[in-house]
Amino acid sequence: MRIAVVGSGIAGLVSAWLLSRKYSVTLFEANAYLGGHTHTHDIELHGRHYAVDTGFIVFNPTHYPLLTRLFAELGVASQPTTMSFSVHSEASGVEYNATSLDALFCQRRNLISPRFIGMVRDLLRFYREAPSLLQDDASDPTLGEWLAEHRYGAAFRDEHLVPMASALWSSPSRDILAFPARYLAQFMHHHQMLQVSGRPEWRVVKGGSHSYIHAMRHRWLVQERLNCPVLCVHRRPDGVAIRTHEGVDRYDHVVMACHSDQALGTLADPTPSERSILGAIPYQANDVVLHTDASLLPRRKKAWAAWNAFVPKRRDDACTVSYCMNLLQGIDAPEPLVVTLNRTDVIDPAKILRRMHYHHPVYTRASVAARQRKAEIQGPQRTWFAGAYWGWGFHEDGMRSAVEVARGLGVSWPAAEQAISAVAMEHAL
Repeated sequence: MRIAVVGSGIAGLVSAWLLSRKYSVTLFEANAYLGGHTHTHDIELHGRHYAVDTGFIVFNPTHYPLLTRLFAELGVASQPTTMSFSVHSEASGVEYNATSLDALFCQRRNLISPRFIGMVRDLLRFYREAPSLLQDDASDPTLGEWLAEHRYGAAFRDEHLVPMASALWSSPSRDILAFPARYLAQFMHHHQMLQVSGRPEWRVVKGGSHSYIHAMRHRWLVQERLNCPVLCVHRRPDGVAIRTHEGVDRYDHVVMACHSDQALGTLADPTPSERSILGAIPYQANDVVLHTDASLLPRRKKAWAAWNAFVPKRRDDACTVSYCMNLLQGIDAPEPLVVTLNRTDVIDPAKILRRMHYHHPVYTRASVAARQRKAEIQGPQRTWFAGAYWGWGFHEDGMRSAVEVARGLGVSWPAAEQAISAVAMEHAL
């Protein structure tokens, strides 16, 4: 049996990796590289080379069980990292690093600031009260509605919770406030983020995240079609026709492992269910720059963290976060290597190393509801859909969807069965 996989992000890579054990697989990728958001750059600074990630960066064995098993099977090494988080507010001038008390109060004036102390109190209250959302199936408030109903202060909302969620999902604050509150609580509960202590140890891939792609490619028999965007997918009773600039190829099944909007736009004849489900899961663009401009990090070096959120004055402005890759990847470089989203206009052009455009899923009531209907469109017309958008938008979610698609096509990965069941139970909470 011949299977086409469209898209080489984590969902497409794992789909091809598993399905090629039993079938003839062709992997189509529009870009010149495999990996999608797994994107590692070879950067030379002062005569030394550094492997710097700009997409997928961190994971942990507890909440990424499938990815951890994949790395173990491929022999991919990892190392501990820090998930420290800082905020700088353009409007209020508040700046802090939530890692320690000293860094939290790096602006000493915050020790006597009622607004800042209220933010910290609201944070501890949020940890106590947010789990109640997991038990409430009747109501479906947005995060903004829930915070207003429970009288959380503007400082906690605008200078902690929303920037943190914006950094996680690469979304502007208006979209975060429209995020279903229960869905956010589920994510934070699953990742043990509703607690001060006892959080899991996060890790990064040694040598850059692309290391696992190199290991995977050494072990598979997959025909790779790079720089080959799929223009159209025609489904017929006897097979699937894939049209590219190079012509038309026919397959028995197709796995659409690209983004939901891309998948919908590529199908020649989407069904009503495909239109309503995939059409309800939109994506948004983010401008991403790898650079060495330290001015994008907090003003006080004591506040520098792995994740550095910048809160713009205008709430409608795009998500702005700068990742300090020296801290995240343990890179010993003479100057900071920084990955910044959506602040390209203020970065010194002479310090820009790479510029990318990534897209991330948007979460609304409608998109969360659409995700629950996934089974309706898996398999009919010889078409399968894999992607991180079926979950919380992270690497583990993309991998889980690929494992499920492979299982639907008759290929099981025994090492993953137990992990799949555990994750399914968590999602059912």
